[in-house]
Amino acid sequence: QVQVAESGGGLVQAGGSLRLSCAASGSIFSINTMCWYRQAPGKQRELVARITRSGSTNYGDSVKGRFTISRDNAKNTVYLQMNSLKPEDTAVYSCNIERAPGLYYWGRGTQVTVSS
Repeated sequence: QVQVAESGGGLVQAGGSLRLSCAASGSIFSINTMCWYRQAPGKQRELVARITRSGSTNYGDSVKGRFTISRDNAKNTVYLQMNSLKPEDTAVYSCNIERAPGLYYWGRGTQVTVSS
């Protein structure tokens, strides 16, 4: 069994910052890709950022230059530093990990609300 748990969401004013964390635990030997997704009410889920085990990253166009993804392989944890937040960043942010090729696990998500 693998458990994935996000933390760090909350309410912040526009222009502010938040740091999300996602920790994986359980039967884990190693984790390949780790991703952050988000879904706003009435919208499709979108990829926010992805990081491979070796540290290569890519970002959604709407967050480039403002968000930074990082990971600590020893702790099976991925982070998302979010700066210069905008009201349109308001969403539920969920973590997705690839334990093995084609084997993915999701967390339940954490709410991020940015007020104008």
